[in-house]
Amino acid sequence: MKFGYSEVCLDHDTGARHPETPDRLRAIRERLKREHGVEYVDAAPADPAAVKAVHDPDYVAEFREFCDDGGGNWDPDTVAVERTWDAALKSAGLARWAAETALDGADGRGTPFALGRPPGHHAETDDAMGFCFVNNVAVAAGAALDGDADRVAVLDWDVHHGNGTQEIFYDRDDVFFASLHEDGIYPGTGAVDETGTGDGAGYTLNAPLPAGSGDADYAAVVEDAVAPALDVFDPDLLLVSAGFDAHRHDPISRMRVSTEGYGVLTDRVRDIAADTDAALGFVLEGGYGLDVLADGIAMVHDVFDGRQPMEPDDDVDDGVESLIDDIRRTHGLGEK
Repeated sequence: MKFGYSEVCLDHDTGARHPETPDRLRAIRERLKREHGVEYVDAAPADPAAVKAVHDPDYVAEFREFCDDGGGNWDPDTVAVERTWDAALKSAGLARWAAETALDGADGRGTPFALGRPPGHHAETDDAMGFCFVNNVAVAAGAALDGDADRVAVLDWDVHHGNGTQEIFYDRDDVFFASLHEDGIYPGTGAVDETGTGDGAGYTLNAPLPAGSGDADYAAVVEDAVAPALDVFDPDLLLVSAGFDAHRHDPISRMRVSTEGYGVLTDRVRDIAADTDAALGFVLEGGYGLDVLADGIAMVHDVFDGRQPMEPDDDVDDGVESLIDDIRRTHGLGEK
């Protein structure tokens, strides 16, 4: 794979006790030293105009001024320093690079994965939250739509609902947003009946999975709900908001996805992209157990490097089966 990476993203210093630290990127880099065929690419920071295309200009100005004044706590969880502005533009620029590289024809081992921070999927049009200031994947999707893509799909498999990405595109029919997330945790959004509004009605798909969901559950939702919906949408580009905090050993979730399970998800997503003839790129979101975060990203790389992940051998939870049926009814996908 090609990994987008920049040292600038390390300058966003959240403090020693914050879960979203520069050590996340350092751990990933250290783990990828053991892999073959890893290529790192830097990218230009996002232009502020590209950020303002998906965020309110007054919010962007407020965020920049907040950093220029030395930063601090935007809210109890979301911390900035003076250099956070530069890191956020760089992180968004790396996401944009992933979209553009995918659309330029990357395949197989050249599939792009943007390793930026701060993450972005909680950042809404006019507010920062959940460790996020600029919605990286939204900037990337917006740039793609301004370029060669007519339709972009975003699949968010972070353990937390991508409320910001949903909100930004909620009334649009050129972006399909799908989120697999743990039900009942931060930020408290992402119900099945949140499907979009106006022109965007039907273009948001939420799968709030019960706590304890594992590999078979996640794979079933992708196969039986997300894949058929994206087959109908027929995207030109599929971007994965790739958080790794649904891992069974992540410190801040109750989910049971294994490292091998992330390989299965990667394989399923690659199949969706192939079936819909969509370009494919990945953008880093959460993941706070350093070892399992790094192993998860190495697993994504390994799948594109030829590894066939082991299929889950456990049964799909009855509650997840009911969830899939609910999603399919809500989105007019018919019975399974």
